[in-house]
Amino acid sequence: MRSLAVLLLSLLSMSAPAQSAPDDLERRVAHGYAVSTGGVRIHYAALGDAQKPLVLMIHGFPDFWYTWRHQMTALSDDYYVVAMDQRGYNLSDKPKGVEQYDMALLVDDVAAVLRALGRERGIVVGHDWGGAVAWAVAMMRPALVEKLIILNLPHMRGLRRELATNAEQARNSQYARNFQMPEAASALTPEGLASWVTDAAARPKYVEAFRRSDAEGMLAYYKQNYPREPYMVDSSPVTKVQAPVLMIHGLGDRYLLPGALNDTWQWVGQDLTITTIPGAGHFVQHDATAMVNRTIRMWLSR
Repeated sequence: MRSLAVLLLSLLSMSAPAQSAPDDLERRVAHGYAVSTGGVRIHYAALGDAQKPLVLMIHGFPDFWYTWRHQMTALSDDYYVVAMDQRGYNLSDKPKGVEQYDMALLVDDVAAVLRALGRERGIVVGHDWGGAVAWAVAMMRPALVEKLIILNLPHMRGLRRELATNAEQARNSQYARNFQMPEAASALTPEGLASWVTDAAARPKYVEAFRRSDAEGMLAYYKQNYPREPYMVDSSPVTKVQAPVLMIHGLGDRYLLPGALNDTWQWVGQDLTITTIPGAGHFVQHDATAMVNRTIRMWLSR
């Protein structure tokens, strides 16, 4: 399992110079909880005027709501920005069993937050596993999604295709196969999970959040939902996303290669905008904060 820990540190090393968040953000946000399927409580933090258009943000691995701090600040003048903790993380519930992290239940969690906010739909933003959940919400519950914004997570059909046909992508996904091993969680520590965070003020917050999180729950996303060998191209009928889509992808991401972006337009029924950022890594919302914020604002204001 030592090799797993080394791979994790490598995965989290593609980070740009630290960006400081507004010191008072945590005092400004309003916290709340939604109740999802099976009584699972999902925590969220909200910023801005609740009468304005809703932007709902979903984090990935290993992360929590605070990953969106720069985007929340940048958007909150014009939008009601809500960032949720996914199940297994930080202040949300941590149900036991990999089946409790099935994609259908993760979609239900997003729907529960919308209900708790009194909204029928919203602009949904996701990064990494949050991106996978956001894609799934748009396909499984299309009425909930007004617009869709995805950061560094190709459509799963694209990822499956690359895993099956691109040897480099298959090699670079070794970390995911390791995460699917039964005892993988034993190699994870809060400090190790936070090693990608270069913002000195933010890192203790991440360590604290990961101490509250459940490592088994984090890895259940991979065990329940990530493709397994032998990898195969998805040949099932296509359910096209019926919302405008913005994709932002840091080209320095060594684990989700940009080849998986090809043909995304075949799986989207509305307009699709793809912005690639050279030099930015997997955590593009931190590596290229100003460009990500500017791109999102411009795209939403069209």
